[in-house]
Amino acid sequence: MQYGSFTWYDLVLLGQGLSVSVLVFLATSAIGLVLGIAWATVRFYRIPVLMQLVTLVAETLKNSPVLVQLFLVFFGLPVLAQINVTPVQAAVITLSGNTAAFIYVIAVSAIESVGRDQIEAARVFGLSRWQTLRRVVSPQATAFAIGPLIGLAVNQLQVTSLVSVIGVVDLTKIGNILNLRTLEPFIVWTAVGVLYYLCAKLIARLGGKLEARLRVHSDWKGL
Repeated sequence: MQYGSFTWYDLVLLGQGLSVSVLVFLATSAIGLVLGIAWATVRFYRIPVLMQLVTLVAETLKNSPVLVQLFLVFFGLPVLAQINVTPVQAAVITLSGNTAAFIYVIAVSAIESVGRDQIEAARVFGLSRWQTLRRVVSPQATAFAIGPLIGLAVNQLQVTSLVSVIGVVDLTKIGNILNLRTLEPFIVWTAVGVLYYLCAKLIARLGGKLEARLRVHSDWKGL
């Protein structure tokens, strides 16, 4: 094999890099979803002090560059807390928090989209605050939020490409390695871009089907 030529093993490397990107995306999306909903629940219950703290954290994460957050966690956290943080751990911590901040905003907007008259009616019928949240607010808020959440998921998939700068061997990192070896940037980065595009289209398609099903179940059918 001549130096700089492509091999079939390069496809294996791209597949491995893609699998790492997808796993990081899935893990951080799941953690971010749980955290974001938990923060929105705190806001719904208006828990003193905790509500202000959650809002401050979410605003800070939402309005600061993800790359800076990565550097702070990977380089700053070990110094501040005297602990070892691997590149993957730093990526998961950072992207989970960043995802949670945006999900929090979406969830709060979705909850506030539910009419106050419905919440008051639920209380009149004797539903507790938890029952109102679970039976009245959550179904409607979910249908409202699914569209923005799909858009967020596509964006966060692309954001995972930033983790390559701290040493995570994801799809972008593999692309950089192949580019340095083959000196064919157009071919390499086109392949990487196509893989990201296909994953994003898959997320959008699956999310669109889920949104359609939720819309059907939430639409008013009449008496």
